[in-house]
Amino acid sequence: MSPLLFLLSTTRAAKEKPKVIGLMGLHIADICVLVFYLIGITAIGIWAARRIKSIADFFMPRRFGKAMMVMHSFGTGTHSDQAVSVASKSFTNGLSGIWYQWLWLFATPFYWLIAPVMRRFRAITTADVFEARFGPSVAMLFAVVGMLNLAVNIGVMLKGSGAVIQASTAGYVSSNIAIAVVTVMFVAYGMAGGLSAAIVTDFIQGILTIIFSFILLPFVLTAVGGLHGIREAIKDPSMLSLVAPAEIGFFYIAVIAFNALVGVVTQPHTMGTCAAGRTETEGRVGYMFGNVIKRICTVAWCLTGLAAVVYFADRNVEPDHVFGLVARDFLPKILPGVLGLFLAALLASVMSSCDSFMIASSGLFTENIYKRLIPDRTQKHYIFIARVASLVIVAGGVAFAYWLPGVIKGLEIFWKISPMMGIAFWLGLFWRRTTVAGAWAATLTAFATWWLTTQSFFISFMVGFPGAEQLRFVMLKSTGPEIYLPWQMVFYLAAGSAVGIVASLLTKPVAKDKLDNFYALVRTPVRPGEQASAPCTLPSGVVVPEKKSFFPNTNLEILIPSRTSIIGFLVGWGCVAAIIYSVYLIAKM
Repeated sequence: MSPLLFLLSTTRAAKEKPKVIGLMGLHIADICVLVFYLIGITAIGIWAARRIKSIADFFMPRRFGKAMMVMHSFGTGTHSDQAVSVASKSFTNGLSGIWYQWLWLFATPFYWLIAPVMRRFRAITTADVFEARFGPSVAMLFAVVGMLNLAVNIGVMLKGSGAVIQASTAGYVSSNIAIAVVTVMFVAYGMAGGLSAAIVTDFIQGILTIIFSFILLPFVLTAVGGLHGIREAIKDPSMLSLVAPAEIGFFYIAVIAFNALVGVVTQPHTMGTCAAGRTETEGRVGYMFGNVIKRICTVAWCLTGLAAVVYFADRNVEPDHVFGLVARDFLPKILPGVLGLFLAALLASVMSSCDSFMIASSGLFTENIYKRLIPDRTQKHYIFIARVASLVIVAGGVAFAYWLPGVIKGLEIFWKISPMMGIAFWLGLFWRRTTVAGAWAATLTAFATWWLTTQSFFISFMVGFPGAEQLRFVMLKSTGPEIYLPWQMVFYLAAGSAVGIVASLLTKPVAKDKLDNFYALVRTPVRPGEQASAPCTLPSGVVVPEKKSFFPNTNLEILIPSRTSIIGFLVGWGCVAAIIYSVYLIAKM
């Protein structure tokens, strides 16, 4: 039996559930919409496989325009677990729960500056960048950390989608079954078509994700009397504040945002969302504005969770199920098939991210580990290995999803992985003196500090530290005392940076020729239609622009930005201010 038919036939005994039309607790129209979507999107992705001729075509096609790159960035970065986590946290903490996705908000304007740098590396994977700056050992270290990062991210997304599907089908489809079926679908077209398939399907799935984000809000708001009804029903003022000092205060927001900026460049799929366009402009527009759309969708998720506080006031509801239960209660009453459209959009939000993550992780293994160990094989051989690696890494993500106790916990783990090598990336980009030993020391120290801050003896020590209560080093959770999340991040970021700098000063510098090539890449704009002979190399005949640095004749490589960079950066901050002010006004209504 196919996975799709298995999903459709998975029901519980009729005596355990009210009588329904169709299967899975869904109307037959909902099932038809789901079947049409799943078959259609898989066929489109497999169709894209026709253009795969080489390993570069599979991992980094570099042929897409602005609209496709916007939806690729939006689709890759937006998925149902985020809606689940924001709605869940808003349900328990109020409006401040929005920061569980808005932690990236203040990093968004920097995407305008980051995207062209990633494109100028002319790399296939981010590990290629680490090899160009440091050497093979750091590239392989990043490949291992990056695969761990993506497996965890895939697991969190599958966990979130499973929670929504279980809740919206009234338990007829278990979370575990939903995870298995969603996995089969995105693996099918992702393994066949690579990043091209991911970008083509992301355009369609991005539109559905926007529908998924906003479709519930008007109905649940109407049911609770609108924003006025929420304000009247919720008596705790902290629930209606963007800043909740009990947990999500200014310190929390500032540190989480900085941690996000440190780590965003070393999320392995970032290379694809920045560099799969024809030129730097496509990458800039796609990366920043695709994420601006996501920030707007986050508002809808938050308000849905806040309205659910009132709507479910007399019911005992699992926070992770809030989004799905709202869908279950309202959508079938509108029109048969609408709940099916919602579930199709939910699947779209997951599949559009998981396919990109799967491809990025298989690229790390194939390009930066396997080809180094087994060189000089055919392109067909390496594409086959990439597809096998995709399957193995997704299996790791599925295992993590089944182990994970909840979406919020998984999200917090994911936040902490990317910055582990983000420290080495930023040190290496801005400081010529950063060495191979310094990159290793920064990464391993950050991981060790993260582990240390989870140990009971360290937590006990911090409880007795002078000023611990005023500084709130420790928070008491339902599972026991924990180091307050932003302090944990401060500890591993500070320790990793300090040790990385000291180790670099005490060890042999990277060869001058290697450094000159790396920083020449950063300074040299990408020309339309240019072809590089190998990752992180300049095409023949390219003239490297003169270095314009804030600190000439030093080891600091902080370049003076162009006029285009400054204008786009300011536009990004304008978008951030407008979004925050809009939510502030909503909170005051």
